[in-house]
Amino acid sequence: MEKTGRAEIKFQMIYILQLVYVREGQEKVFHQFEDVVMPMISKHNGQLLLRVRPDNNAIIEKNIESPYEIHLVQFNAEEDFISFGQDEDRKKFLYMKDQSVKSILLIKGTKL
Repeated sequence: MEKTGRAEIKFQMIYILQLVYVREGQEKVFHQFEDVVMPMISKHNGQLLLRVRPDNNAIIEKNIESPYEIHLVQFNAEEDFISFGQDEDRKKFLYMKDQSVKSILLIKGTKL
């Protein structure tokens, strides 16, 4: 909770976990998309906390396909996450995402 003058502002941080599945042979396009889009997160009160490209040797057990990358992103509020998704500059590069990403499993939550 942050206090500014007499008003009290409550932030409900949200966390976005993404399991990203990339189309085979489209890794370079995906990297180009990420290079452009990842820096835009901070413009919307967000922060990339973790970006992992898991190695099969690191997986202890699984019942789903292994993702190409795992992203953990934090935003100050739900509105910031929505704003990031609607960013006009980001939208200009969505064709790269559409070309390279097979699917994404997105999990949204808050810190307990």
